[in-house]
Amino acid sequence: MRSSLAGRRAGRLAAGLVLPLALTFSALPVLAAPPPSPSSVTPDRQSSTAKDGVSLLRIVVPDEAAVDRLNSLGVDLAEYKKPLDNGIEVHAVLSPKEAEDLRARGFDVRGAISDPSDLAANEADRQSAIKSADEAASEVDTLTPLRAEWFTSLDDQRFLSVEVKSSATDAETVLTASWDSGRGTAPGSGGTATMSRFTDAGQYMYHRFNAPLSVAATPSRVTITSSRGGTVTVPVTKWLGERRKPPSRHYVADFVDHYMDPTETTGRITALASQFPKLAQIVDLPYKTNGYRRAAQAQFGTDAASTLYVTSKAYGSQGGNDISVALVKPDAASSALAVSVTGENVVVTLATDGSAAIGSTARQVVDALNADAAASALLTASTYRGNAGGGVVAAAEATKLADNLNAPPSIAREPFQMKALRIGKKRDGSKLGVFLYCQEHAREWVTPLVCVEAAERLLRNYAHDPRTRKLVDDLDIFVLPSVNPDGGHYSMYDFNMQRKNMTNHCAASAGDPATRNSWGVDLNRNFSVGSLFDGYSGASTNCISGTFAGPAELSEPEARNEVWLTTRYPNIKFAMNTHSYGGYFMWPPGAYKLPGRELLPRVDFGTENFFWDASGHILSSVQEWRGTGIWPGRTGPVPDVLYSAAGNSADEHWYSRGIIGWDFEVGADVYNQTTKQFEAVGFQPPFAEGHEEAMEFATGQIAILEVARAFAADKDRPDSRLKVTGRTGTSATFTFEIDEPANVYYTLDGSRPTLSSPKLTSSGMREGTQQLTVTRTTDVHWFAVDIAGNVERNYRPDGHGGNYRSQKVVVGRAP
Repeated sequence: MRSSLAGRRAGRLAAGLVLPLALTFSALPVLAAPPPSPSSVTPDRQSSTAKDGVSLLRIVVPDEAAVDRLNSLGVDLAEYKKPLDNGIEVHAVLSPKEAEDLRARGFDVRGAISDPSDLAANEADRQSAIKSADEAASEVDTLTPLRAEWFTSLDDQRFLSVEVKSSATDAETVLTASWDSGRGTAPGSGGTATMSRFTDAGQYMYHRFNAPLSVAATPSRVTITSSRGGTVTVPVTKWLGERRKPPSRHYVADFVDHYMDPTETTGRITALASQFPKLAQIVDLPYKTNGYRRAAQAQFGTDAASTLYVTSKAYGSQGGNDISVALVKPDAASSALAVSVTGENVVVTLATDGSAAIGSTARQVVDALNADAAASALLTASTYRGNAGGGVVAAAEATKLADNLNAPPSIAREPFQMKALRIGKKRDGSKLGVFLYCQEHAREWVTPLVCVEAAERLLRNYAHDPRTRKLVDDLDIFVLPSVNPDGGHYSMYDFNMQRKNMTNHCAASAGDPATRNSWGVDLNRNFSVGSLFDGYSGASTNCISGTFAGPAELSEPEARNEVWLTTRYPNIKFAMNTHSYGGYFMWPPGAYKLPGRELLPRVDFGTENFFWDASGHILSSVQEWRGTGIWPGRTGPVPDVLYSAAGNSADEHWYSRGIIGWDFEVGADVYNQTTKQFEAVGFQPPFAEGHEEAMEFATGQIAILEVARAFAADKDRPDSRLKVTGRTGTSATFTFEIDEPANVYYTLDGSRPTLSSPKLTSSGMREGTQQLTVTRTTDVHWFAVDIAGNVERNYRPDGHGGNYRSQKVVVGRAP
């Protein structure tokens, strides 16, 4: 593909596992006392008590073998790895006890990148922003005009500058300005433009144009209209100063001002589709999630042998939270163990011996509950983590079961209807499709903001920005802000370090209440290509592991929705999967088998070079926002820069459907000028940093659309030449140079080259073009094909023509 993108070549899928039971949990039950009842604790207070003191900590290890040891221990590693002079720095999600256990095992566990105090600050900021937005939404805003002026510059060209402040300070408030063409002309006859929200140090200041707008005639009045209902009309006065000519393109950005849960992001894209029906529509994905819901549970006992727990058959939100269980000691001696049920109240009368002491063991109580028809219709009883349950239980007052979920009532507990926003002037499958999807991992709070921001920019800039108009006119764009809505809600309201979805596939041995933060499936390990079930590395069969692949390939509705979308719309040929953190830019293959590091097939030479060339444009666009540079060492195929990730979505889409896909890891390390060191930002940085990450990587997503559009429009044929790079008396070495990313097919036996002929490859991982050696004078025949399908010289490899390229490589003398 010969275009403005050509020639710009620039030169994780966590392997983390949740700690196994032996390391993660003590031998004694964690929840000896029942958790607070949802009815008696506010959502905010419940949220603050459910984080378990978990922090994101640095671990410095001497070598890769130590990283593998952490994986074998089941440590929940982040998608981050940095070489140091004395080893390797990795980051892990650990409780204080887990950190202590690792130190006891000899690991160098260092300071926190983020801890519960950081979470509390984020939650407070978020709640404040939501409160402000809710208050603004409840009433029509007031618009206060600050300035409305026209002026001339250079060749007497007229410009318009307007500044207006809204009483609604949230980022969802959008102001639109329209102006006339002079005194006596119709309102709006001069033009219309969306205004940009200006903030400074995190505070809303006012709305303005990023640059003054060029106008054909001097306007006399301008009307500003708010999406909240406010409106004001003011006269336009002449400003006496002069300005340099503004940019020719008016572009609006910055549409997010707080971390958003999946209900919010889904509401945002739904509202956009309603506001721009000619350019966008909602696609309901067919597989509903399991929902933000859990069975209700209660646990009894103080040591493993005498502990039991009960789990409701119904979800907590569907009646499980109404069940209570009491363990009653009768006053009489030699009483028999008995179970009685009244409504949702279950009473276990414990057995006593001849001295009236309790004699029932945990196993006996469990068996009695499960054998009673009325009780077993309400709940299931289990001993503690597979223990034999031989210890004698203690009496306990009636205890309500609880699902321990803390989201407010506005978060639905039922299966979630996932929605994608489809953007395009022509949405009939005739245009090249691009799939932008975010938040496969719940704890990556910045990523859905990237998708939302990109969607807002595309639709709100369409009317006045030619570059945006070309993208929307020439592409079919699908935006899915949260692949993992259930996990996203759980991360936001219950356990901020939740990585997986909420579906519990654990058996009773790992199903007690204290393991609830470890349940779920890693959606980016649940796909069918290069999966754990095919023998690839980087996922787990352990249901409480952070990289649990699920019980089977594509077992989860969230993963099946991705496959459905990319299958239902076969015009999708490009994709971007946005994760955090570390500042990586990656592409397939993403997995290998051990031992031997047997990779999935590498992409071919032409496609690999296309990835590299496109990365130059995309990462330069990311850098435009605030100067963030993605390191070359963090750019490339996934295993080349990170590690194996069995069953990831990018491999699924590339190897199954030929979709050219990238992975962003937003949140690049930030350079500290004082310490002269790069510092990691974590999954949930303070929103000021998260906002900047969302802005810069949304710009990167727009750049991906530009790459896709250039690909779709590419009609230029590649041009190649043979270059001899070495010669001895008995051999000659040569390669091919091409003016754009393309594959070269060649023959050395004098035959006509076809698409079945040998194909040029890379010399090795990140090593450049393959070098070919011949030991006798050889006629080399070849042709090049770019990845858009354009063939050099318009040669027909499936025909009989001879307009391929040919050159004699001489051995034994100088040419």
